[in-house]
Amino acid sequence: MASVDSSDPQMRREHHGDALATKLVDRTDRLEKKTRRKTPGSGGGKKGPAGGFEDTPVPRAVPGYTLKFTFHRATNLPTADLNSWSSDPYVLAQLNTSLPKRHKQDPNLKFRTPTIRRSTNPEWNREWMVANVPASGFKLKARIYDEDPADHDDRLGNVHVNVDRISEEWEGIREQAYKIRKRMGSKRAYAIRGCAAMFSKRVYMSGDLIVSVQLLGRSRTENGGRMYTIGPCDWTQHLSPLIGRLTGTKDPKDDNDEKKTEKYNFQANQIQLAGPVPDSLYHRYVEFKPFVAGMFTSHSLRGRLLNRALHHQHSRVYNYDRTTVYGSFLSPSKDMSLQFLKMVHYDQGGRIFTYILTLDGLWRFTETGKEFGIDMLSKHTMHSDVSIYIAFSGEFFIRRLTTPWKDPDEQDTHPPAEINGGFPKDKSPKDPGYYQLVIDNDSGTYRPNAKLLPQLKDFLHRNLPGLKITSLDCIDDKEKMDKMKEQQRERRKAEGEARAYVQPDDAGSISSSDEEELDAAVGQSPVKGKLSRAKDRIAEPKDAIRNWVQGDQERERGEGQEDMAVAG
Repeated sequence: MASVDSSDPQMRREHHGDALATKLVDRTDRLEKKTRRKTPGSGGGKKGPAGGFEDTPVPRAVPGYTLKFTFHRATNLPTADLNSWSSDPYVLAQLNTSLPKRHKQDPNLKFRTPTIRRSTNPEWNREWMVANVPASGFKLKARIYDEDPADHDDRLGNVHVNVDRISEEWEGIREQAYKIRKRMGSKRAYAIRGCAAMFSKRVYMSGDLIVSVQLLGRSRTENGGRMYTIGPCDWTQHLSPLIGRLTGTKDPKDDNDEKKTEKYNFQANQIQLAGPVPDSLYHRYVEFKPFVAGMFTSHSLRGRLLNRALHHQHSRVYNYDRTTVYGSFLSPSKDMSLQFLKMVHYDQGGRIFTYILTLDGLWRFTETGKEFGIDMLSKHTMHSDVSIYIAFSGEFFIRRLTTPWKDPDEQDTHPPAEINGGFPKDKSPKDPGYYQLVIDNDSGTYRPNAKLLPQLKDFLHRNLPGLKITSLDCIDDKEKMDKMKEQQRERRKAEGEARAYVQPDDAGSISSSDEEELDAAVGQSPVKGKLSRAKDRIAEPKDAIRNWVQGDQERERGEGQEDMAVAG
């Protein structure tokens, strides 16, 4: 791991697929809009391209059990950073069971702990509660990584927790130490550990991960055919000054510090909502063109390259580093609603956000807009991490209300009305009842069914208490939706004089001259752009792509060998 002594955020290295992904996203967006014009309705009417809403039922099963997994700590982890003689470890866990899926492409349940800085004996003490774990047991695969935002995260080892049977009498697992398997770990990290062990008896080659699993009882559900996360409601905020500078996105003014200097900062947000997500919220990507299917399934070389490029775009936007902000709520509450409003900056700046909701209730969203950079980073394909199936997607924005106890449709909102007691002159009210969440299904990538908007609304109501929620169909309510979004954009112009936007001539790339203009806008000396420097380092694109594919194949072969060894 590269040493980082300052608190400045670090970006992952530029990738040779970035330019390809940018042009691909722009092309996909044009195809989405073209398809929408030809399709009379969302989820109904004349048959359009394959994809969108699917009514495949969840397989029936007896209600399972609710389990609480606790990742306490790890000991004797290898050193991944020579300069600090330490590591920045986190756990990425995946839960597998014998429950059949609606489709084999449905993702497994996953959980990530926060990163502990500079420690080879980290303590997380993070809980993960999952409902409907079947009586046939589970296989928990916990991978321990060293976070390295400037390069790639090094794996420090794996732990497998296998339970063959669960019943009401099962006693669970209490702070049991599991040996960390080094086979798929970083050879460099363990080589450093081995050298240290030769000179000190206090250094051990083998480490442990301490895990607990508690049985909380039968899950309260009619159908046990689908596992889901019920808590805690963890949230993360991913900050990127580099992307913020490219997109012209700045931190809002702090209510408590009028003299605070504005800084460029692009924010990507994630909130784990309490499940279950309604079974009916189930949508597949729409096949606008044959290449779109290959992009999601990676069945062809071209599709594989596009898929990997978009995965890389996702990892750069939702990048974990020293500036990532973590938080958690045991269950939905008023404080959780306030945290959501804080993440979207209440009603400041006329912001519009693009979102996706995963099948397990992970809500991802970033600000969107007509500006090139923000629009490029807001496509649903990128937000979903090229997932074949998701629950829902679209756009949303926040409006402030005159009074919290009246219906939003029966009172003034800001915008379009000028309402006293809020940004930019006063502090924004810290009561969810003063705000209205307007959410829609405006997503050509997955084309969510408008008839399911009420179920989405009810699900969000349960997770964001006190907040007023209004849903709009991008087809039937198009005139009203377009008018409200235009009012948001006018509000942005009125409140966002300090923003600096640059529209590149080539919508498929960001040139070094564009970065120089942005530098000048924020009073910095012109420097050659990082994206341009990345292009300069690629001497032969064909060799780079070949090495890229070969690296993926070797990594997948290693993963397969590991899984077969565990199964044996």
